[in-house]
Amino acid sequence: MMTKAYIEEAEKALLHTYNRYQVVLERGEGTWLYDIEGKKYLDFVSGIAVFALGYNNKDYNHALKEQIDKLIHTSNYYYNVPAIEAAKKLKRVSGMDRVFFTNSGAEAVEGAIKAARKYAFLKDGKTDHEIIAMNHSFHGRTMGALSVTGNPKYREAFEPMIGNIQFAEMNDFSSVEALVNDKTCGILLETVQGEGGIYPATQEFLEKIKALCEERDILLILDEIQCGMGRTGYMYAWQKYGIRPDIMTTAKALGCGVPVGAFLMTEEVAKRSLTSGDHGTTYGGNPLAAAAVSKVLDLFEENQILENVNRVAPYLETRLDELVKKYDLLLTRRGAGLIQGLVADRPVADIINKALEKGLLLINAGTHIIRFLPALVITKEEVDQMIAILEECLE
Repeated sequence: MMTKAYIEEAEKALLHTYNRYQVVLERGEGTWLYDIEGKKYLDFVSGIAVFALGYNNKDYNHALKEQIDKLIHTSNYYYNVPAIEAAKKLKRVSGMDRVFFTNSGAEAVEGAIKAARKYAFLKDGKTDHEIIAMNHSFHGRTMGALSVTGNPKYREAFEPMIGNIQFAEMNDFSSVEALVNDKTCGILLETVQGEGGIYPATQEFLEKIKALCEERDILLILDEIQCGMGRTGYMYAWQKYGIRPDIMTTAKALGCGVPVGAFLMTEEVAKRSLTSGDHGTTYGGNPLAAAAVSKVLDLFEENQILENVNRVAPYLETRLDELVKKYDLLLTRRGAGLIQGLVADRPVADIINKALEKGLLLINAGTHIIRFLPALVITKEEVDQMIAILEECLE
């Protein structure tokens, strides 16, 4: 009864932009969540790839409590130590040179778009430059991020978008090449497409895109918001390919629950793009958010998070492949590391709802794909528990 009452209050007060599952969550521990009735759920969503460290990590909690007692916010008119420390650590693990902290992934994409356009403007003084993005991509809900999101259903009610955006096909270099012209200032893609169906970029595709960008002085922009921060077994997915972008975006697990994102760039781009007065944010990189980033990066190293991903991810792939062989409705598995998808021959909403009833949290990636985004501290035993519940639902 308590759950129903809370949901009724929420529906009276909150703008109805989400079709939420009928659960009111209260607390978490490790890879488990608990609702207000005390029911526990094995979480293979992790806040949509956010809670990499699992819930209620004591070291993380302590760092935030300690910072709250010191300083929460000052604005970017002043320096603060947590932001300086976080930027230094983020540069080290990413291999990039300059950092701009934002409040979300969508804002990071907005900054990346502005940086690419300013870079091109400073070359020729023109304002008609184009960006090539990918079909089936997802980059966020703000107007700029929405403009480069390759799914018309998200955009059509909010037209006109920002102009001069072209869409190519992921992993089809010829479709990109056909769109490139003298106005092209950036090529933007997710290293692993998330919402669009769990499609990793191929090695050949990224290599050809990088070579094209270098040849034409076009900026390669990689969106690592969902697939970054260790999820593929590398700190950032592009590191597996050995292809460094000119600009990259990151968020989600960057703060492990505290809203924070960033866009990063090479020194060359930084010298020739955004400068004083071109971009800003009141909250971006404030002491509390930056303290979260700094501690997250420390704990990734101390707790050997990447090692755990590379140990557990092959096991998850094997168990999911077994399901594909066993159940005719499952067509294939695809993904990288701990961002995986099972493709079905029918809509998967019923399977996800049944899993919820049985204490397993899953989400989709399109109507026919079950998406798996567990915390990066997940164990093989918990993978087995997930498979057992999922099999009940598939039966």
